[in-house]
Amino acid sequence: MRPSPRRALQALDRFNAAHPWDHNAHYHRWILRQLPRRFGSALDVGSGTGDLARLLATRADHVLGVDSDPAITARARALTPEPTRTSFTVMDAATELPAGPFDVITCVATLHHLPFTETLHAFRSRLAPGGTLVVVGLYRPATLTDHALGAIAAPLNAAAGWLKNRPRRAPRPASMTARTRPADMPFTDITEAARATLPGARLHRRLFWRYTLTWTNRVSSRLGVWTPADPEEPCDRDR
Repeated sequence: MRPSPRRALQALDRFNAAHPWDHNAHYHRWILRQLPRRFGSALDVGSGTGDLARLLATRADHVLGVDSDPAITARARALTPEPTRTSFTVMDAATELPAGPFDVITCVATLHHLPFTETLHAFRSRLAPGGTLVVVGLYRPATLTDHALGAIAAPLNAAAGWLKNRPRRAPRPASMTARTRPADMPFTDITEAARATLPGARLHRRLFWRYTLTWTNRVSSRLGVWTPADPEEPCDRDR
């Protein structure tokens, strides 16, 4: 008897649970490729156990990680060796953020926990002239393209979990202990709202149920004028 699609999905879920890997960390090196080789200050919103913040610190003078969860913030501090260019603080990004300005702001798998447009406005106001915002976010599948990417990602996700956990089952990475919630905005709505708030923003659907958003604050500190990037300008960093 052939297994039902439901049973096949349940078996796949059990396999993925036994071979966990961090989809967000998969994009950390990609994030670095969007950033200058050296920069001054960085803010990582939703810093979790601090993996990305510590990676940013290899290029930055100082990185501040903020997260609303006191327990996971304590874990980030414990995992960060001294001396360090990285610090962590408990802060609810939905209601407050450090004043800045920051040369780099990153936000991975956190924006769907926050009021979308208001948070993008907050990021924009805290980004230094010439600074870079990089978001890796989650979206709710709603179109044929969304579901097709999900179908492609499902076997790749299982294969990646198996390869990363050979030769035995592995415990869940510490970075996967943060609170989770499903995304409620489809990618089309995210794109529309983001480009209204951040003209010239680049957004792309990605594998493993993620999208990326990059934006450069092209405000002249001397003139106070925003100059949009050419949306058709090629950018190797998008690849």
